[in-house]
Amino acid sequence: MGARMIYVHGSGNKVRPELLRSLWDRALFGEDLGDASLMAYWASVRHTSPLPDTAPDPLDGGPEGARGAEEEMPAPVRDEPPEEFVARTLGEAWFESATPAPEGPWTGEPGDPLGGWLRDMTYLADTMAESAAARRAVLRTLVRDTFKDAHAYFFGGARDAVRGVLAAELEKAGDTPPVVVGHGLGSVVAYEVLAESEREAGLLVTLGSPLAVAEVQGHLAAAPAVPPGVHAWLNASDPRDLVALDHTLRPEYAPADRVTDVLVSNDSANHHGVAAYLGDARVREACREALGRRG
Repeated sequence: MGARMIYVHGSGNKVRPELLRSLWDRALFGEDLGDASLMAYWASVRHTSPLPDTAPDPLDGGPEGARGAEEEMPAPVRDEPPEEFVARTLGEAWFESATPAPEGPWTGEPGDPLGGWLRDMTYLADTMAESAAARRAVLRTLVRDTFKDAHAYFFGGARDAVRGVLAAELEKAGDTPPVVVGHGLGSVVAYEVLAESEREAGLLVTLGSPLAVAEVQGHLAAAPAVPPGVHAWLNASDPRDLVALDHTLRPEYAPADRVTDVLVSNDSANHHGVAAYLGDARVREACREALGRRG
């Protein structure tokens, strides 16, 4: 069997696994690859039911859509000063993790775990939104949900379960090194699993990845370096993507000759939407070449 695609989605709830896999296939290749692609679907670790099939993904740059279960409907993003948003989001993340939190107040200063990343994402979001409250709400939704899932992953006990989902999909791929595509927090999951398992991947693609963010690097299970089994690594991000924040991996993930950083234009409403990343010509070309597909 030839190389297979393995996708690792990012933060937030998603539509059902098979539909999500097909949507990624179509965004990347223009068709459903069927058994040639797999989705490491970890949304079920954090959510009791998937989004309805027709619901837009709030973190894919579209409008807020209905969630799968009423009890999982997120609280509205308040139009509040950025320092209040940071403190509240940090407090909620610690409360949801059900683990002892460091003493407050939570200001997003570097001493707060992941707090500096949250602070920087928030202030950049507000700068990009300027005075438009609706635009600020879209960007802050991305910041809030991304941060909470990352916090749950690193501090809330979700890490083993999430990583186990990808490990199981890698086993299904067989002996042929697959192409692994990780979006947002999914890129962190892909990195850690490949680094620690030393499984081969013909190509690792990271989209809108926070792997260059210092606070995220400080909590990785493996020190920054190209995973031993990864033959090549393409890291694509939009300079306006709040999650990526820092857009180059080559300086910190050796050997540098295996890493290619590219800046792309992601014109989704929040500049982090996965469909826009998958539709980029350089991402498509790299994946097609690694998978041995033409056109």
